[in-house]
Amino acid sequence: MNLLDQVTPARAAPTEVRRSTLLRFITCGSVDDGKSTLIGRLLYETGSLADDQLAALAADSRKAGREAGDLDYSLLLDGLAAEREQGITIDVAYRYFATRRRKYIIADTPGHEQYTRNMATGASTADAAVILVDARKGILPQTRRHGYIAALLGIRHVVLAVNKMDLVDYAEPAFAAVRDAFEVFARGIGIESVAAIPTSATKGDNVASPGPNTRWYRGPTLLDWLETVEVEDLARAAPFRFPVQWVNRPDAGFRGFAGMVASGSVRPGQRLRALPSGREATLARIVAAGGDLPEAVSGQSVTLTFDEEIDVSRGDLISSIERPAGVSDQFEAHLVWMGDQPMLPGRPYLFRFGTATLAGSISHLKHRVALETLEHVAARTLALNEIGVCTVILDRRVAFDRYAENRETGGFIVIDRMTNQTVGAGMIHFALRRAQNIAWQATSVDRSARATIKQQAPCVLWFTGLSGAGKSTIANLVESRLLALGRHSYLLDGDNVRHGLNKDLGFTPADRVENIRRVAEVARLMADAGLIVLVAFISPFRAERRLARDLVGTGEFFEIFVDTPLAVAEGRDPKGLYKRARRGEIANFTGIDSPYEPPEAPELRIDTVALTPAGAAERIVEMLRAAGKLGEH
Repeated sequence: MNLLDQVTPARAAPTEVRRSTLLRFITCGSVDDGKSTLIGRLLYETGSLADDQLAALAADSRKAGREAGDLDYSLLLDGLAAEREQGITIDVAYRYFATRRRKYIIADTPGHEQYTRNMATGASTADAAVILVDARKGILPQTRRHGYIAALLGIRHVVLAVNKMDLVDYAEPAFAAVRDAFEVFARGIGIESVAAIPTSATKGDNVASPGPNTRWYRGPTLLDWLETVEVEDLARAAPFRFPVQWVNRPDAGFRGFAGMVASGSVRPGQRLRALPSGREATLARIVAAGGDLPEAVSGQSVTLTFDEEIDVSRGDLISSIERPAGVSDQFEAHLVWMGDQPMLPGRPYLFRFGTATLAGSISHLKHRVALETLEHVAARTLALNEIGVCTVILDRRVAFDRYAENRETGGFIVIDRMTNQTVGAGMIHFALRRAQNIAWQATSVDRSARATIKQQAPCVLWFTGLSGAGKSTIANLVESRLLALGRHSYLLDGDNVRHGLNKDLGFTPADRVENIRRVAEVARLMADAGLIVLVAFISPFRAERRLARDLVGTGEFFEIFVDTPLAVAEGRDPKGLYKRARRGEIANFTGIDSPYEPPEAPELRIDTVALTPAGAAERIVEMLRAAGKLGEH
């Protein structure tokens, strides 16, 4: 008898799939609750493993210290070397199997808190969730977090697998205590129905067949539940939505719009609306790889053509007219923060809605959700894996639906502009009405007229560097030279502004971001008035300096890096701040316990070790003169 024969019990034979229904589900819960083992057992019991996979599993189980015939099913999913070494799941592991009743896509998601972002990724496309709980440990914080995210992402079907029942002697009271505690929590987050099943993934109880050790349980096995749970095709029932991926122009005679149908269906002859422009046209053709189609439904990739030319580009949304999507540039939304660095209101981020990528910021965090109690807690920022409700402001309008009505067009991701990493996932509640009530008021006197009468070109000189680098000293000398030349200017100094406009702000990272955001807006308005604006702020973060640059505009923003080594700046210490920071009397002091991110490509770098303040001022004036900002001929 070979090793394969020793470990192969009477398994279900591979089955022919008679129905094409598909169930996408995730397994989630706290670390070491047995998620990978449970899914491995499901694959094994449904005959979804080939003989070579079984042989490899038997060999890997022997290497892991198991006796012959005793399989470690988790090894089927913990595919990464780092996962096997640590005995944990790090990434989302997708597996596929089928029974006679339907097909399945499983997302085995990590249990560790630092990988919650991976769980949210797996949940975003799931129809159901299998939440595991160790019968010995009960409901843990990560169990609540995963349950909350599942509800937030619109998962309507939840099964609670109370696992490792073999380690509590299959005691019904242990199962009931966990079930009752989770049901109370589930009702609080809007999950109305939870199927609780006592399981032992290692022994197989109630996974694919009833367990002989839980005769007190009369409910379905996990596989029974997965086969019979009714999954609504919400995307197909929703109104027609088609995010435009690209404009297809293979030749001068054809112009179509390619993408995937996000929801609903469409036929030639229907009148459709392009958003955010609002232009309407009649659908002429649905072009696919095999030829024209009479209908396109959710999930199909096609190219649409219209009976007339309309202005549509990548990122636009083609929508039904009867039930159109909304359009706005301001939203209230739930936000799951996935970045290692905290979310900072006012910091510029990129937001991706379907195929559209827009610049914007999170202007206000309304509250953070305390997952232990579900209370709304006042907060200024969100840390890794925290969840809150916030206000999002974009630089232009985008088409959208409420997430509760359409998961495909109601969600977005947040991207760090410096690293290009995904740092957040959002679910839209509604557009803010104030966005519809505010319009830019045109004035008779414009920026050009204000600059002409001053005989200069407006711009912003942004001085950045460590405390004590000499920013204010140099900026003051530059403004004196400008005054002598008869030019109109204003100096915004960090300390001076904190006496008034920003007196309510401290020195936390969130306050520093808001400090610079406000000053950047003021500098933009002053430049619009035709002034040469000098801004002398430490402004330690590149992201906020980029925000200021984007606000002011190309050709009018000059970043001046007043480059002074920390030791030199600390040696000057004109205000005694470094000494106080070293003694711990000042927290979040740049260069000591808060970082300074030097400019990567400033318009001008001033080496204050090699150049005097007067010499630095002269170089800056010459830079302005060369750029044509002083109106000299």
